[in-house]
Amino acid sequence: MSSPGFDVHADSYDADLNQALAVSGEDKDFFANRRVLWVAQCLAKLREKPSHILDYGCGIGDTSKLLHAAFAASVVVGVDISPRSLELASERNGTADCQFKSIPDYSDPESIDLAYCNGVFHHIPVDARSSAVEYIFRRVRPGGLFSFWENNPWNPGTRYVMSQCVFDHDAVTLAPPHAKALLRNEGFEILRTDYCFFFPRFLKALRFLEGGLSHVPLGAQYHVLCRRPSR
Repeated sequence: MSSPGFDVHADSYDADLNQALAVSGEDKDFFANRRVLWVAQCLAKLREKPSHILDYGCGIGDTSKLLHAAFAASVVVGVDISPRSLELASERNGTADCQFKSIPDYSDPESIDLAYCNGVFHHIPVDARSSAVEYIFRRVRPGGLFSFWENNPWNPGTRYVMSQCVFDHDAVTLAPPHAKALLRNEGFEILRTDYCFFFPRFLKALRFLEGGLSHVPLGAQYHVLCRRPSR
């Protein structure tokens, strides 16, 4: 998620992130597409077809567009607290079905089938993380889902990339057990935990193995899929 101070990075976000990711041989679009594809596969197994999607900490909105396309959603709402990021998101990706709002301005309760976030919580102060999860929980409908992605601090490559990323210098990572405890404490039920992105581009011939490695806690990112309990 961006912060109000993140405005200074919004215009150079793509270039800054791609520079940090260069060691992997891939760019940010590769990872964004693979994350959304992974979520789509998980939801297909559950026979879930989300129509209303929340992209929490949407930044400049590129993933919001991917989510809209992947699920043929009726509406995707991207929320953030960086005014400049939201301005760019609206310019680049805004449509009638893909909207962008500040976090305080989006208050529709229990309206979301699927909430999504990626690389958000390591930017949120530790003492504010429970409130952030509560915000999401209150907007997801009973029975709705939350796809939570974070950078895996157990992966040395991830730690290196974050050290090279100009807007991650103040990041405080959270390990998978801490993330799951945080989600449970705010009422979510954990459905599955997956580890993704094991092989850089020069080892891409091995990527067919990644599905079978998803339980091994060494992927560059991890994914926690959880559900708000039905009433």
